[in-house]
Amino acid sequence: MNRPADPLSPEELERYARHIVLPEVGGAGQQKLKRARVLVIGAGGLGAPLLHYLAAAGVGTLGIVDDDTVSLSNLQRQVIHDTASVGQAKVDSARAALARLNPHVAVVGHRQRLDAAGAPALVAGYDVVADGSDNFATRYAVADACQAMERPLVTAAVGRFDGTLTVLKPFERDADGAPYPSYRDLFPEPPPDGLVPSCAEAGILGALTGVLGSLQAMEVIKLVTGIGEPLVGRLMMYDALGARFETVRYRAGPPRQRR
Repeated sequence: MNRPADPLSPEELERYARHIVLPEVGGAGQQKLKRARVLVIGAGGLGAPLLHYLAAAGVGTLGIVDDDTVSLSNLQRQVIHDTASVGQAKVDSARAALARLNPHVAVVGHRQRLDAAGAPALVAGYDVVADGSDNFATRYAVADACQAMERPLVTAAVGRFDGTLTVLKPFERDADGAPYPSYRDLFPEPPPDGLVPSCAEAGILGALTGVLGSLQAMEVIKLVTGIGEPLVGRLMMYDALGARFETVRYRAGPPRQRR
């Protein structure tokens, strides 16, 4: 995040005025956002609000990884797409929406399914990664790549009426010198195939993805600007029906159990 950035233009100063007036962000924080490169995995339910808010916040470069096309059933929750974009590649539909929102943001589309082999090279080109994927294979591949490439990861998952969110920095240590936990400390192994139903099988309330995707954007902005306390070593859980947030702490396991 130390790369230089052009000064904020008069139009940008006006656009981001509500950020700049915040002492915690200010002009310096807005410059950090402009310099930042953030990779978003998935342009679906979580990726839609996440991408919208990161673009609105002025993140200089957004990478989008998605190999899917827009379908009509996506539109109940994937609000970055619209009816006219049905049939389009999601990376193209999302890129067009973000260009309409903020022309100062560069959007790089990666129309591919991320796997363990290709993830490290892609992750290495960005400062922060946010995972909004909908399958365990991708989540583990992204988490392992971020750990290997030493990139902070903001990861969330949703199902039916609830969701979870955490921030991973297992390549750093806390104030006591202990390593921060990894994704595999939190979820040592993926569940057996078929145990966790997909959204298509179980359903999902559309607005739920808006809540968790927006929270992901908040964590990314905190990481980029260096403000607040990110959810490192903490798992936030949201119960939409009960209108309850709970946060639990988790730790790194013994070295022999960590990958």
